[in-house]
Amino acid sequence: MSEVPSPCNSVCTIDPVTGYCAGCYRTLDEIAGWIDLSVDARRTLLAELDERRRRYGTAIEQRSATHAQR
Repeated sequence: MSEVPSPCNSVCTIDPVTGYCAGCYRTLDEIAGWIDLSVDARRTLLAELDERRRRYGTAIEQRSATHAQR
């Protein structure tokens, strides 16, 4: 497969602690630069996003839920 789809899932909220999007776990620079990345660079980033989700996902989800309740 030559194309790598964007990991965006339309949950576009940047976590203030980590700087990662609460939906796709990319930084703003990674989101903006996605279109210019090579296929290999996109695959590498996707692997990093999985690790970020495992490491920070619960905390980001909790902060997002707390913020939504305000």
